[in-house]
Order: sequence, then structure tokens, then C-alpha cells
Amino acid sequence: MTYRDTEIYFSSEGTGNPLILLHGFMESSKIWEDFVPSLAAKRQVVCIDLPGHGGSGCFNEIHSMEEMAKAVKEVLRHLGIEKAAIAGHSMGGYVSLELSKIFPTLLKSLTLINSTPEGDSEERKINRDRAVRLVNKNKSAFVKMAISNLMLPENSKKYQSEVQDLIFEALRMSVKGITAATKGMKIRSDNVNLFSSLEIEKNIIAGKNDPILNLVELKKVAIEGNANLFLLEGGHLSFVEDKRALRKILHLIE
Repeated sequence: MTYRDTEIYFSSEGTGNPLILLHGFMESSKIWEDFVPSLAAKRQVVCIDLPGHGGSGCFNEIHSMEEMAKAVKEVLRHLGIEKAAIAGHSMGGYVSLELSKIFPTLLKSLTLINSTPEGDSEERKINRDRAVRLVNKNKSAFVKMAISNLMLPENSKKYQSEVQDLIFEALRMSVKGITAATKGMKIRSDNVNLFSSLEIEKNIIAGKNDPILNLVELKKVAIEGNANLFLLEGGHLSFVEDKRALRKILHLIE
């Protein structure tokens, strides 16, 4: 389908009680391939390539989380889905939070996977600007470094094949797609208060060894937001490092 004259790729399998799965930065809906068959046996599972990622095109120089959320909503409108459970990995979690803000009656439940409702720190914003410069200078070097840094070194070796697949997929992205998402993440809102105020089922799935997120802060967010917290053994890529555990949790989502 199209959004703002741009192709948006999605897949839909199964029927009833929709679950929407959103990927993270420089990923695509392919990360859910090993999860969809068992989940779709019991419900409708929709996987969407966010703008600039996978099979979806770019429509702007900056893909804000709000604009990405609107693109997701357009896919759901196209499918006739008025209420759904939504689970987002990393950046996909940021987009899910914007969906809950813009379309408050849409979400039946919200699950953040290796993600946070907190906005970028000033240091993180500086790193985003540095990333944009590096992507424009040497996309390949940035992609390889960024994905490898999402795991502890020992897991990067253990899951070398999976890491290479992720790098291959990310290298297919255009420089514009990568930088548009990076700029969008930099300007995203701090949604901690929003997350706490949501009166729906809320889940946070975190890796104990996530090199990107602050586990102490995530625990605090979960407690104050009355959310279920699931701690897994790996890093920032639970769909690779803790696939079996993540699958079990996703099956519990209503």
C-alpha cells in the first residue's frame, strides 16, 4: 500500500485478535520470520516495514516517530484493524508509543522489546549527529559497527551468522533511509509519563546485558508504570539471543 505517495510493505497472516510486530532501526520485518508461524496459528499477525526500511520507501529527510506511527496506522486502516496488541523492538517501541499517543483507542496492549519510553539524553543526541556524519561518509563501516555493538563480543561471535544477516539487510538500506530514522529518533519525545498513564496491558522485555539501554532505569519505568518486566539473558537483540524465551512471552500477550 502507499502512504504519502510512498510504498509501505507489510504482511498479514492468521485471523482474529491482531498482534502488530514492529522492527527496530536498520532492521526489517524479516526479524519476525521465525516467530510468525506459531503466533499466526492462533491470531492475526501483522509485520510492517517502517519507512526507509526493508521494502518501504522514504518520504522525507526526517522520519519522525510520529510520522512512522501514522504510516503504521494507515496499514491497519487498510486491513480494517481498529484495535490491536502492539510489540516493537527498539525503535519499533518508540513508534508504538507514538501510536498510543496519537491513536489512544487503538492499542489493546503495548510491549517494548529492548526499548524504552525515555527520550534521548544530550549525549545520545550528539551521538546521533555523529552517526549521521559517519553514514554519509562510509555507510558500510557504520552499519557493521552499529550492529556488532548491540551484543556483547562473545554473543557477536556465537551468533555470527545471524549478525551477518542483519548487516546484509541493513546494507540494503539507502543512506537517506538510515539518516532519516536517526534524525527521527533524536527528536522523539520523552514518553515516560505517557507510558505510566496508559491503562492497558504493558510489558517491557529487556536484556540483562543490553549495551544500549540502562537496565536500572528500565526497572524503575516498569515499576512506576505498573508494567510487567521480563529480563532475558542477552543484549539488545532478544529476537536473536533469546529467541525461545521471547517467543514464549509473545504468546502470552493478549
